[in-house]
Amino acid sequence: MPIITAAAVTPEVPEVPPPVDIPEIGYASITYVDPAGTRWPMTDLTADWYTLAEGVSGLGAAPYTLTADPHPRGGSRLRHVQPQARSIVWPVLVKGPNHTEFTKNWRDLARAFTRTLRPGPDGRPVPGWLEVARPDGSARRIAVYYNDGWDGQGRTATGITWDSAVLTLWCEDPYWLDVHAQTVHRETGAGVDYLAPYPSVSSSQVLGATTVVNPGDVDVWPTWVITGPATSIEFTREDTGAAFTLDMEATDHGALLSGETVTISTDPPRARSGTGENLVTGLNWPEAILWSLPQGETPVTFQLAGAEAGSAVDLTYYPRYETA
Repeated sequence: MPIITAAAVTPEVPEVPPPVDIPEIGYASITYVDPAGTRWPMTDLTADWYTLAEGVSGLGAAPYTLTADPHPRGGSRLRHVQPQARSIVWPVLVKGPNHTEFTKNWRDLARAFTRTLRPGPDGRPVPGWLEVARPDGSARRIAVYYNDGWDGQGRTATGITWDSAVLTLWCEDPYWLDVHAQTVHRETGAGVDYLAPYPSVSSSQVLGATTVVNPGDVDVWPTWVITGPATSIEFTREDTGAAFTLDMEATDHGALLSGETVTISTDPPRARSGTGENLVTGLNWPEAILWSLPQGETPVTFQLAGAEAGSAVDLTYYPRYETA
């Protein structure tokens, strides 16, 4: 019979600098993670670089564009709300015990931010991440690209053993992500004999209905990992009826064998086997709706055809928030 388990994965947050008072968000520890994965503490006042908190801005609620139509009785009526990319202003002080060390720190930190504009393996620039950790252990992050501002003050005495820059960081997604992924796991266990010790039924297809909770402020677009055996997989959001099906037998890969996996991304729409095969043609277009999870509770159902012991579905998503 199906084994139903659900869990929220909360890995340990890497070491963070001491918290300081930041405008718009209060006490927090800030770390910048560059595209290479190097962590740069931003609130350690004993380090050779740190954020000048008084000049920070852009960490509050996401910006929006409102589209409205004139109303015949006066005023307007809101027709559409569109979240916009945000900009974060980030002043940084850089120093060193001597000119040589200062110059090295200045160049290294400049490279850490500007490398967000360099092409990655897929040809697109790879963002850095600005992480905000709270004293209670919670943490959120946002993807950032360097825009401009890595210039010294150009005043007397600057540029020798210290200087400061006021960066503008551009965020294509204006929402903050939780650093901890939320996961839901469903797995099919071994079936039971229909007649022993008495008539019974064990489903090898429906892995059970469940309620998924999104604790964030806005919709999230989850990722699904399916482990075979399976011939087709259907995912239904019960409150709206939105659903999509991946028919493995409609792809060149064929049925998913034991231990094989397929990953379905809902944003952008994508289906890949564990060996990188493109399986998007197996989705039931044009009926397929790769649905999101709104804030709060959402009833969903996972169903696998051809499931046997070991067949599993894993849903993963990162809650998204308006503010840091």
